Amino acid sequence: MQNPSAPAIVLASSSLYRRGLLDRVLQQYEAVAPEVDESNELGLGPGELARHLARKKAEAVAVNIRDALVIGADQLAVLGDQVLGKPGDHQKAVEQLLAASGQVVTFLTAVCILDPIGRSRYEHTDKTKVQFRDFDRRLAEAYLRHDEPYDCAGSFKLEGAGFVLFESVQTDDPTALIGLPMIWVADRLLQLGYISPQKM
Repeated sequence: MQNPSAPAIVLASSSLYRRGLLDRVLQQYEAVAPEVDESNELGLGPGELARHLARKKAEAVAVNIRDALVIGADQLAVLGDQVLGKPGDHQKAVEQLLAASGQVVTFLTAVCILDPIGRSRYEHTDKTKVQFRDFDRRLAEAYLRHDEPYDCAGSFKLEGAGFVLFESVQTDDPTALIGLPMIWVADRLLQLGYISPQKM
C-alpha cells in the first residue's frame, strides 16, 4: 500500500494508539516523541489549542528530520468550557468520569502534516461528541480498574472497554476518538502519493 519511492514518514508521537492506527495503512514509518510544552501559554480556545499543539509537535520533529513527511496530532476533551487533560492518576480519573456522567464531552482531534515536497502544511480537526450515560462511582471505579486509562484525555479508552460509559457517539470518523482521524489522514497520504493504489 505504501509508495516505496516517496520520502520517509515520521509520526511525531509516542502514542501506541496512534501507531496502531498508522500500522493499518503504512508498513514503514518512524515514531519520534516530540519534546514540546503542552501548556496553554497563549490562552487559546480548545479548538485553536488542539491545532496549535498538533502543529507544534510536527514542527518540533521536522526541525531535525527535514527530508521526511511528519504527522503531528493532539487531542483535547472538552466538557462545557473546561478542557479535560490526561488524569495521570486514579483519583483524578474518577473525578473526570463522574463529572462526565450524563453529559456530552466533545473531543477535538487535530492533525498537522508537514510535507517536505514544496514545504507544504496540511491541517485538519475532527470533532466527536460523546454522550456519556448516567453512571455512579461503582461503574467508574470498575471501568478504571479494567482499562487503567490514566494516559488518555477524558479518562477512557475506546479501544478498551470505554464504550460501557457511552450512550451515543456522533462523529465523521470513528478512528479520531482513538487519536488520529484516519479517514482524513489516508485521503491526504493518497493525494500526496505516499499511499499508492498500485501497492494495495
